[in-house]
Amino acid sequence: MEFKKYPFERLNELLQEVEPNCNLSPISLTIGEPQFETPQFIQEELKSSSSLLNKYPKSAGEQYLKDAMLKYLKDRFNLSLDSSQIIPTFGTRELLFNFPQFLLFDKESPKMAFTNPFYQIYEGSAIASRAEVIYINLTKENNFLPQINKDKLRDCNLVILNNPNNPTSSVMSFESMREWVRVALEYDFVLLNDECYIDLYIDKPLPSLLEASIAEGNYEYKNILVANSISKRSSAPGLRSGFIAGDRAILKDYMKYRTYVGCASPLPLQKASALAWADQKHTEVFRQEYKNNLNLAKEILGVEVPEATFYLWLEVGDDLKFTKELFKEFNLKVLPGTFLSREGAGKGFVRLALVHPEEITKEALKRVSDFMKKYKG
Repeated sequence: MEFKKYPFERLNELLQEVEPNCNLSPISLTIGEPQFETPQFIQEELKSSSSLLNKYPKSAGEQYLKDAMLKYLKDRFNLSLDSSQIIPTFGTRELLFNFPQFLLFDKESPKMAFTNPFYQIYEGSAIASRAEVIYINLTKENNFLPQINKDKLRDCNLVILNNPNNPTSSVMSFESMREWVRVALEYDFVLLNDECYIDLYIDKPLPSLLEASIAEGNYEYKNILVANSISKRSSAPGLRSGFIAGDRAILKDYMKYRTYVGCASPLPLQKASALAWADQKHTEVFRQEYKNNLNLAKEILGVEVPEATFYLWLEVGDDLKFTKELFKEFNLKVLPGTFLSREGAGKGFVRLALVHPEEITKEALKRVSDFMKKYKG
């Protein structure tokens, strides 16, 4: 298998010979890692559960963690799932990498589609699965929304959407989600939505793909799955707590597969994660922080505030040149769209992760503004 270099490794190579302005403190807007403290009630539960480290965790996850996740789905989306329709995972990165391998293993000529630009683990899973890739290109012309091309999807086995989207911050309409469900049933492919940013909405709560499935009368979620994580919503990426939920027939066999993967979460992490999943109030604090940051971007850069996520997808012309010169003059790192895409889909854009407290974010955005006033891309 030949995997592509990760975007952050490519960024380091791009900037390795660039001397940044040492008169300014370094700021990085490259990684979507929340820079806010994990809530104390989650930390305290982790500490108080440390005695459980002497026990092996179950591959399937403890029932109290499943119950907390099911409560989250009920409270947040009014979805009534049972334990056979959800599997706790070690974050979502591992499942997004190994689920396609599980699903596509028996396919003679597997085909997998995903949005482009993308979270690179999608591509890694396609390579590991020996799958032919169909890019669902998100462009300025289509408002960075995934368009259905039935001719391309006709023989597809798996489609991964990412809504709300990383890196473009686009948000699909509920009707568009329903249309994707209809096509998944019509052509019998598995449709998985990566919903890790779904709780980082700015104003109105956003619907899950599982809700779109119900709206289409697909009450058993045939062919429909979602992945989610507390990393962003709870500012707790270190807990590595995620889940996959939906079609119980697929999940039953996937659970058998997972017993061999060895990604069981330690019990103290499960205890803390259960509290985080079950509580919806603490997420409002982080939503407000990100909303404030995005409003700062509107004020300083004159950009539109997206409906969700903490990302800005900024059009800059030559994204590689922009990234290098911004780092050189203002000691500020951003991520070029070229590194987040294939076939030039992200070319001309940079991603800014507004994950810092307000003061740092404001300083970073002022640097971007000052640079753009004189930049010629």
